[in-house]
Amino acid sequence: MKKFLPCIVVSLLLAILLCPRPGLTAVDRESEVREAVTAFVSSRTADMGWEVRIRRITISDALKLPPGTLDYEVLAPQQWEGWGTASMAVLARQNDRLVRNIPVKVDVEARTDMVVALRQIEHGATIAAGDVALQKREISHNSNRASRRVEEVVGKKVRTSLKANQAVRSDQIEKVPLIKSGQLVTIIAENDVMKVSVLGKARSSGAEGDIITVQNQNSFKEISARVLNATTVQVAF
Repeated sequence: MKKFLPCIVVSLLLAILLCPRPGLTAVDRESEVREAVTAFVSSRTADMGWEVRIRRITISDALKLPPGTLDYEVLAPQQWEGWGTASMAVLARQNDRLVRNIPVKVDVEARTDMVVALRQIEHGATIAAGDVALQKREISHNSNRASRRVEEVVGKKVRTSLKANQAVRSDQIEKVPLIKSGQLVTIIAENDVMKVSVLGKARSSGAEGDIITVQNQNSFKEISARVLNATTVQVAF
């Protein structure tokens, strides 16, 4: 037995030297992929002013990747807005050679300040300062167009009834018209040298700053004019 012992030791040493070292385990590779996806989501949403939390990263396939250092590139759908569920591809490269396309699904929670109705606001009502407040809410398909500043909605008219605790979207409100169609108005045209005013009739309604159609009551010509206040419009001169 003693004479075979040196042979056994040599054989074990050769086996250790000649056998390739094991690479990173699947768990280690999964950690790398998760880190790459997390970094991508953070970068994608960095300038949006949201509070972002990844709820879930799902890697469906076994990570059969070669040992050694790998570089990862994350590809997401171009239309992905940075929140909700999305399917992505993680490209694993080694020495600039693609070794695996890894399908990944992520579920991202994003929260941001948005204007919320504090009570039910009926259709056609004008929003007062006490009707709304700025609250942090999760972005969803119904609230991703929610107004972000209270001053954007106060003084505007509700186009559809709003429930209490509901985020106020920009498409649910409109400016209150100062001039209504059929109303008599003063049409002014001025420059640095002179100012002219004539009587006109509004052919459409509009809020302050809106461009409406008015009719000159002297010539009966219809022209476009900007609403200045409840009685006056201005035309280019």
